[in-house]
Amino acid sequence: MRSLLDVNNPIMRFLTAAFDLMALSALWLLFSVPIVTMGAASTALYHAVYHHVRKGEDYLWHSFWSAFQENFKRSTLCWLAALAVLGLLIADAAVLRGRYLNGAAFGWLYYVILGLLALALTWTVYLAAYAARFRGTAGEVLRFSFLLFRAHPLILLGVLVIVLGGIALALTLPAMVIFIPGAVYLGASFPMESTFYRHMRPEDKERIEKEKKEA
Repeated sequence: MRSLLDVNNPIMRFLTAAFDLMALSALWLLFSVPIVTMGAASTALYHAVYHHVRKGEDYLWHSFWSAFQENFKRSTLCWLAALAVLGLLIADAAVLRGRYLNGAAFGWLYYVILGLLALALTWTVYLAAYAARFRGTAGEVLRFSFLLFRAHPLILLGVLVIVLGGIALALTLPAMVIFIPGAVYLGASFPMESTFYRHMRPEDKERIEKEKKEA
């Protein structure tokens, strides 16, 4: 019985991580209510998922709130740019869906737009992750997150599958939305962090390897 209550027990670690992901997902939903703040909320979510859930650093609330405040301006600017792209694709999808259902010419483009929309949504995950992990202006975050997004197709495919899986689960079981955002960012953090590591400066790689040995 004592071993079951041990915080280092695998079951307890899993339950703790699940609770943390639900709490962070709830914070993300709350701070995303005015849609203009969703970019800063997403950056804060990734920061807390990486530092608190994965690495066990900092307190949950402080990890999220400090990242939200620190990255608010540039993450909001980046999100507004991404929102414009998403809005255009959603509008195109709405128009082409009608043509597809009516059997009109070029209705098949509806599925092309859906594919582009899925890629754009995946890029927003890269955008939030890059803003959370690296410094730079909004323009630099937009540029380098997109370059990393397209530089590693296999990793992009992995993140895309995770994002689409989260969307499918949310549509099938809406109640899971309290868990899905954090779970998606946690799952996506593993392939994305491997991408980030490849492009880090040597001194940053050395620092990370030192942290792993000390953990």
